[in-house]
Amino acid sequence: MHLAEPLALPPLAADFGLEIIGDSALMIHGINEIHKVVPGDLTYCDHPKYYPKALVSQATVILINARMDCPMGKCLLLCESPFDTYNALIRRYRPFTNPMGSRYHAGHDVEIGEDTVLMNGVVLGDRVRIGKDCVIHPNVVIYSDTVIGDHVVIHAGSVIGADAFYYKKRPEGHFDRLLSCGRVVIHDKVEIGAACTIDKGVSGDTILGEGSKLDNQVHLGHGVVVGKNCLIAAQVGIGGKTRIADGVCLWGQVGVQKDIDIGTGANVLGQSGVTKSIPGGQTYFGTPAREVREVHRETINLRRLLDLKEGKESTE
Repeated sequence: MHLAEPLALPPLAADFGLEIIGDSALMIHGINEIHKVVPGDLTYCDHPKYYPKALVSQATVILINARMDCPMGKCLLLCESPFDTYNALIRRYRPFTNPMGSRYHAGHDVEIGEDTVLMNGVVLGDRVRIGKDCVIHPNVVIYSDTVIGDHVVIHAGSVIGADAFYYKKRPEGHFDRLLSCGRVVIHDKVEIGAACTIDKGVSGDTILGEGSKLDNQVHLGHGVVVGKNCLIAAQVGIGGKTRIADGVCLWGQVGVQKDIDIGTGANVLGQSGVTKSIPGGQTYFGTPAREVREVHRETINLRRLLDLKEGKESTE
């Protein structure tokens, strides 16, 4: 992020309660994460593992949470939480705006909390409840009876509360839909990426627990229950009625079978297929998903067998 006007260090440090270590005459021309920095940029570092990388990076100014010698030509800004200070700077110099206004459509008996922003093209069905301090980006569709808590962000083009994918096959060969009368319930501090789809329950609720974050293009089937503080990366698809406990991470393009359980703190690596219930506290990979060390051992042993076979053939 390039700044329209360079920032001087002394007033910035005074505003945010930062201690200056190094050349206080330097100016900040941009704010960037560590792998994007160019000379003149400010970045942050809050973990000892990355201190050396930050100190030798092209960044001119580094927010850091440990006192150390400052390299020549740089400045360190000492603070308790570089991550939070970095975010505060972004909010100040690239503030949230709603340039398209708030031309949205709402059905009957809708409740919208204080300081909630609905952008252009949002559609709310009947009896939708949205808490305070939420941001609903353009062209989001929220079907009737959806309940959304406080401090929720939903990005553009997402659809919340569409009918369950639930059909009865008739002898004649066609399918009849079982009508959905459930809801979607989204708890506080949830963030939902762009172009996500979350189906309502057939008769119960599809639930997203407090603090959980969804990347773009994630699909949750009918009646899925996601616990607190889960991370679900792009293009994950979760079958109906699956129960996901707290602290689960599902990485890109993971597919999850319907009506299974994923235990607390499970970590499922990208492009895996979860075909049955798995316990928490472990990392999984593959299709069907298995504990990652087991998969690695199998891969190594298979490689050894192939090497032996190739060696045998070459001596014959």
